[in-house]
Amino acid sequence: MDLQTSQHYATSVRLARSAMAYVLAGGRGSRLLELTDRRAKPAVYFGGKSRIIDFALSNALNSGIRRIGVASQYKAHSLIRHLQRGWNFFRPERNESFDILPASQRVSENQWYLGTADAVYQNLDIVEGYEVEYIIILAGDHIYKMDYTVMLQHHVDSGADVTVGCIEVPRMEATGFGVMHVDESNRIVQFLEKPTDPPAMPGKPDTALASMGIYVFQTKFLHELLCRDAADPHSSHDFGKDLIPYIVKNGKAVAHPFSDSCVRSDHESEAYWRDVGTVDAYWEANIDLTDVVPALDLYDHNWPIWTYGAIVPPAKFVHDEDGRRGEAISSLVSGGCIVSGATLRRSLLFTGVRVNSYSRVEGGVILPYVDIGRYCSLKNVVIDRGVTIPEGLVVGEDTELDAKRFRRTEKGICLITQTMIDKLPK
Repeated sequence: MDLQTSQHYATSVRLARSAMAYVLAGGRGSRLLELTDRRAKPAVYFGGKSRIIDFALSNALNSGIRRIGVASQYKAHSLIRHLQRGWNFFRPERNESFDILPASQRVSENQWYLGTADAVYQNLDIVEGYEVEYIIILAGDHIYKMDYTVMLQHHVDSGADVTVGCIEVPRMEATGFGVMHVDESNRIVQFLEKPTDPPAMPGKPDTALASMGIYVFQTKFLHELLCRDAADPHSSHDFGKDLIPYIVKNGKAVAHPFSDSCVRSDHESEAYWRDVGTVDAYWEANIDLTDVVPALDLYDHNWPIWTYGAIVPPAKFVHDEDGRRGEAISSLVSGGCIVSGATLRRSLLFTGVRVNSYSRVEGGVILPYVDIGRYCSLKNVVIDRGVTIPEGLVVGEDTELDAKRFRRTEKGICLITQTMIDKLPK
């Protein structure tokens, strides 16, 4: 390691150790329909063994950040249980901490978290108790790999009051995001929440800069900002709607391009970031992992995705006769699964799934502990955790029948839950 590299590494370590990651994980994610009936969006399963929130948390851990807080609110039990099981290895004696911060009426006896900013404000005393210099605010519901120390360094070098993580998106697809209008130096001159006519980037008329929901602040500045916002009766107490526009107008806000800090292995060609906020997007992102060379590399040992690892036996494939052969083609099969005389094609099975004889699954995202009966034919489905699929069920051949029985999306993906199965004619 040369002197310059050594100095850069030392600076990154110092910045990481002086920062806290604060993950906002309280949202429902209603566009995921029944997948979030019993769990918050950050707790939704992804990639065979992970939850969505594991990506933001793993980014923080891999970046060297050892102070992490997670604010939860909507139906938080599944999320909290996962965090307790999978993220309980932080040690106070090593100056590490991992706090779960559910809405607990700490400011008022009748006030839950009113918005993303309020979810931080209500826990300011806890945050400040760690005496960190910087706070990184993270959304807990996106899939990506990012080195936060690069963004931290950008924040320090620019002298910004806030640095906003951003991605480039086609301009007219940016209407669902917070969009930044920047000058040539990446200083934000305007911040618009979900505009109907998003502003273009300088020199790129068909491209807009969209917020990733990642913000870097100095702790002292954030404290003053949140207190001012809390006292404003007209505020919705939201970072994107209130705080960031205020800083753009009254201070210095800088955009940080995701491409500068995105973590990519040798097998990843794009700066991968996905908002899996709809059933179609969720299915596509999971199924994409079955590609020979997927856009997201989960096998990168240099940037592992940490999660809770269930103690289960290896996956098992049994029977070898015509029409009854346990096999999986272009598929991901997690531990504890049994493929018993069934065929999988371009599918992803989470922990503990059983697929019984003479069944075929193609384009299936099958959540943990699903039991698929014999003689089933399932195509382009998302099946919720613990569902028992009855013998002989056919999905993906009759669109009208599928739409009557299950949640069928515009792109033809069928979401199946146990409640829907229970309503089927016997």
